[in-house]
Amino acid sequence: MTGLIIFLSVTVVAGLSGFGYMHTPKFGKLPQGERLERIEKSPHYQDGEFQNIEPTNVMVKKKSFIKGWLDFLTRDKTDVVPTEKAEVIISDLSQLDKSKNLLVWFGHSSYLLQFDGMRFLVDPVFYEGSPVSFVNKAFEGTDVYKPKDMPDFDYLVISHDHWDHLDYKAVKELSPKFKKVICPLGVGEHFEHWGYPKERLIELDWEENSPLENNFKVTALTARHFSGRSLTRNKSLWASYMLESPTQKIYIGGDTGYGKHFKEIGDKFSPIKLAILENGQYNEDWALIHTMPHELPLAAKDLKAEKILTVHHSKFALSTHHYNEPLETAQKMKKEMDVLLPKIGEIVEF
Repeated sequence: MTGLIIFLSVTVVAGLSGFGYMHTPKFGKLPQGERLERIEKSPHYQDGEFQNIEPTNVMVKKKSFIKGWLDFLTRDKTDVVPTEKAEVIISDLSQLDKSKNLLVWFGHSSYLLQFDGMRFLVDPVFYEGSPVSFVNKAFEGTDVYKPKDMPDFDYLVISHDHWDHLDYKAVKELSPKFKKVICPLGVGEHFEHWGYPKERLIELDWEENSPLENNFKVTALTARHFSGRSLTRNKSLWASYMLESPTQKIYIGGDTGYGKHFKEIGDKFSPIKLAILENGQYNEDWALIHTMPHELPLAAKDLKAEKILTVHHSKFALSTHHYNEPLETAQKMKKEMDVLLPKIGEIVEF
């Protein structure tokens, strides 16, 4: 789980080099100034931090953070990480036909989404999925795609600021390839700290929307999760999104536990062409902030989406389940609904 990964990483680096490491640029920066004033006016910000719509404990069983960390360290690692190199397709993304509706998944929650003439790159993690790479190392063979392999695109979409969704080095290198960042309220502070001008940021609270080019629109929506790149939590928001073109709608789920928001979103935005949902890194100990396998079909049905893509698996081991279990869940769902099952790097038209 992300919080435990952060805690473990910070503990390791603190022991090795002191807390000065935590003030290096890649940790980002907490919101301040005008951005903090805007955050404090948000209806979702109370008692000094952002809150989920439904009551949500990060640790369901109310373990102490230390106990949760120790359980994570001593977990049975059998089959959590594959022993064989992953099967990856190497695609020349510079040759993509921009007139086609397609997606390319890069493992975990990183993917390129192209539809109705626009391109979006979502949560690109191409280098480090934690503050120190050896704590959360990518599965062998899954880290072949880098920023240099990405085509030019229109918008970078970030769901929240956890390390396995926001890669400092990647977003620094990607900067020349796109126009603007779409991110949740507060996450823009990281990007400004990393040299992005405010004019390149579309920073949204839940239920806020923004027009995009070519008559597209993006709406930030509820997710059931948490945020933070160090031990300080929930100073920035986490979000899901609805991308709307003149002809279709695509839902980006981000990281989220199951909740009433799925039905509310499905009822409000139906018909949805494609829903991209979290499927992996779940555990009963933190079942409210990640979607459990038995809940994934419920979320898909609540959204009433025509097609489903599941992500958040096949690259990192942030939990205790078998590395192939999320794929098995997706294959079972395919018997009842249209589920896309791409290999990493495969170009899939929809």
